[in-house]
Amino acid sequence: MQLDWVHFWLTVFAVVSDNQRFKLPCMTYIDHIRALNCWNPENFLPFVVDGTRMGWIRHRFASQLGDFPDCFITSSRQVLLNPELKGFESRSEAVAAVLERLAESGAVRPLLGEMFPVLSEFGKAAALQIDRAVVSQFGIRAFGQHLNGYVQTGDGLMMWIARRASDRRAFPDRLDHLVAGGLPHAISLSENLAKECREEADMPQQLAAAAKAVGAISYCCEVERGLRNDTIFCYDLLLPEAFIPNCTDGEVGSFELMPIEKVAEIVRHSDEFKPNCNLVIIDFLLRHGLISSSHKHHALLSEGLGRLPQNK
Repeated sequence: MQLDWVHFWLTVFAVVSDNQRFKLPCMTYIDHIRALNCWNPENFLPFVVDGTRMGWIRHRFASQLGDFPDCFITSSRQVLLNPELKGFESRSEAVAAVLERLAESGAVRPLLGEMFPVLSEFGKAAALQIDRAVVSQFGIRAFGQHLNGYVQTGDGLMMWIARRASDRRAFPDRLDHLVAGGLPHAISLSENLAKECREEADMPQQLAAAAKAVGAISYCCEVERGLRNDTIFCYDLLLPEAFIPNCTDGEVGSFELMPIEKVAEIVRHSDEFKPNCNLVIIDFLLRHGLISSSHKHHALLSEGLGRLPQNK
């Protein structure tokens, strides 16, 4: 499905910037999936570490990396991490030094100091770690966690929805999950989920531990600086009606407990949610039978989410 829609959606969206809102001509659930599965391999070079492709890099950025041959060896076919760099520490330190230089020149965004693993597959040892700010510029596979926090009330199923703070660098003021975050290097899924629940919703660890892992979705799309190549581990958590979230890290400006029908309508007819949240919510609606099997795009929605089995 992905390659069939490349040229059409590139025409509609041009190149999707990291923060811009999608302007869809006729919004449906499937539009959100197509918007996040749209990229042209011809715009990129493989990023190779020790013989394994780890990411995809735009040609212009590849030429900038070529100014640092002690770290990156570039050609018309690929960007190669210098084979003389052996081991996790040596590679990580060399790349970090280059990124500091590139951040000073403005070639990359200001670094965040949060390190993400560079690996070919989840569960494998990381070849190196890299600052989160440049993950999309290297087109590496990134991992995150989203939690669907919902409540069963007398008025029906409701879902807690966050609105991101207006000062966020990414997607300010957009709607978001109750809890959502990236998975940094050297932290387990359970540890990171507990941390995110505490920071973003002031949720007690015992309550967070009740979250049910329900699988993962993946997507790959061009953004202004590179490629978002992400896997999101999804969780459902049935919350008590007495629970009231409170953000402690400044990520969220406010919370609202919404009827699930309202959440579905927002996803279906607007771009109010942070883009990857749309996919996680569509997955929730499918799994809970809120998008019925008779929906005209039911099969496409299920296939387009790139669902992976529940992570053990």
